[in-house]
Amino acid sequence: MPLALTVLGTASPHPQPDTPCSGYLVRGGGAEVWVDAGFGSFAELQRHTDPVRLDAIWISHLHADHHADLLAAVYGLAYGGLNPSVPLPVYAPDGCAQRLAGFFGRADTGFLSGIFDFRKLYDGHTARHGDLTLTAHAVTHDVEAYGLRAAADGRVLAYSGDTGPCAALTQLARDADLFLCEADIDVHREGEQVHLTPEDAGSVAREAAVRQLLVTHVGPTLTPEAATTRAASVFGGPTAAARVGETRTV
Repeated sequence: MPLALTVLGTASPHPQPDTPCSGYLVRGGGAEVWVDAGFGSFAELQRHTDPVRLDAIWISHLHADHHADLLAAVYGLAYGGLNPSVPLPVYAPDGCAQRLAGFFGRADTGFLSGIFDFRKLYDGHTARHGDLTLTAHAVTHDVEAYGLRAAADGRVLAYSGDTGPCAALTQLARDADLFLCEADIDVHREGEQVHLTPEDAGSVAREAAVRQLLVTHVGPTLTPEAATTRAASVFGGPTAAARVGETRTV
């Protein structure tokens, strides 16, 4: 199975008609991983795979537009007849299980253990499913946040998650075959460095010498088309906008 990325959602900070929030299906090395679970992405996931076939879920950070559809997955897996044979590993920052339990009005998280197996992310955390390796890199955001470097069959997909400009992001993206990068904001406000402009995304892609840049998580002050054009002008290499339903072989 070649390394491939299917786009499930790109919207920020709320879902839009036909456009869920951040969500991606990464397949490679014999494994399938749902990366980020923004609003609406669980429904889109089911267009492309049976959730029971997933090997893991990987969550970059605990803002709702990146993890809230874990709740939809709980309902699907626990009550919707999807019936996983074993709890599904969920790699996420600390506190993810407590967030989900809170929706049910419960302080304990034990009732989730038959559905999800929560595993805490940290900088440098590495997990392997089949021949797919997932490595977390801590990035700069206003909450604990990680970017992802996924590798299989000699190919590398890098994903920024949500981040401001930081050296870790360039390290994460270094020589990646495909760099999936947010371009959330039009300009930086004074003192705020928690998201990237399109120019930031293009600059990181250029400095990291990636092969291709895929722009995602474009905020309401921009259009994907404008953000992609601006990022491409700085990167100087192949650049495209992430589109829901699109699958790219890395």
